[in-house]
Amino acid sequence: MPLVVIFFAIIVFFLLVTLLKTLYTVRTATAGVVERFGKFNRITRPGLHFLIPFGERVYFVDLQVKQAQFSVETKTRDNVFVQIPVSVQYVVLDDKIYDAFYKLSMPQKQIESFVFNSILGHVPKLTLDETFEQQSGISVAVKVELDAIMSGFGFNILTALVTDIIPDVKVKAAMNDINAAQRAQVAAQARGEAEKILKVKQAEAEAQSKALQGQGIAAERQAIIDGLSASIEHFQQGVPGATSEDVMALVLLTQYFDTLRDIGTRGGTNTLFLPNSPGAASEFQTQILAGLRGGHTPAPGIDAARAVLPPRPTNPPAPPVGTPGTPDPYTGQ
Repeated sequence: MPLVVIFFAIIVFFLLVTLLKTLYTVRTATAGVVERFGKFNRITRPGLHFLIPFGERVYFVDLQVKQAQFSVETKTRDNVFVQIPVSVQYVVLDDKIYDAFYKLSMPQKQIESFVFNSILGHVPKLTLDETFEQQSGISVAVKVELDAIMSGFGFNILTALVTDIIPDVKVKAAMNDINAAQRAQVAAQARGEAEKILKVKQAEAEAQSKALQGQGIAAERQAIIDGLSASIEHFQQGVPGATSEDVMALVLLTQYFDTLRDIGTRGGTNTLFLPNSPGAASEFQTQILAGLRGGHTPAPGIDAARAVLPPRPTNPPAPPVGTPGTPDPYTGQ
């Protein structure tokens, strides 16, 4: 009896194990690849499924988006070595699960090889500056080439991004120095333009100030002229027999003393008014009045010379014949 129970217990256990082996679950975003005796049989979708015990086996294929990171070292056309990190996102095509499972044993390694090949085909044709400028273009080219290749293996390349371009440390430092120098040059040009504009504005303001100052001086002089004219008329009316020269002499003398007063009362000045003797006022007056009359004052000593010489005869006698001529005291001949 105990042997029979043990036998039935073994059979029940065997049946339970067999039943468990025939049942399996496919999760969401996953596909099942079923092989029967080592040969592909079918693809199962998410849910509960049955297998033939000991004859069929199931493998699972992940249908989620995957990401792979690579770093490619290459040389640009101007002989600068750079590191180019590349990020690739890929997914198994829903209608090519068979190809994705059977054609590539290590899809990530295959993608890495194709990425290296694509980068090495583009970057060596460009200089370092062109590589930076065409970073997005390189990403698009890598994505297009990689997608065309991997679609035949059941994979769809969603993105292939060149995330950075890392040159050698010394090259990067040199680039930073060049950039700093260029920015300093631009800043210097901007400062020069600002100073130029400031000087132009200052010159314009000074020109306007000079123009206004000139207008003020002209108005002031016109007022002085009008005042002098009125003063002359009043003076002539108050002093009968006074001439315009007497009035002008009085005005000049008044201005002369005003000038002396202004210079004497101004503190901390280095201005000297020469000559400042009382006789200078008479000399200034004589010269200015002579200029106003359109004449001139004889030079000192002329009147004395004329007083010494006798009057020049109208017809002087001719010298004797054969004797040297006497020089004319007036002409020297």
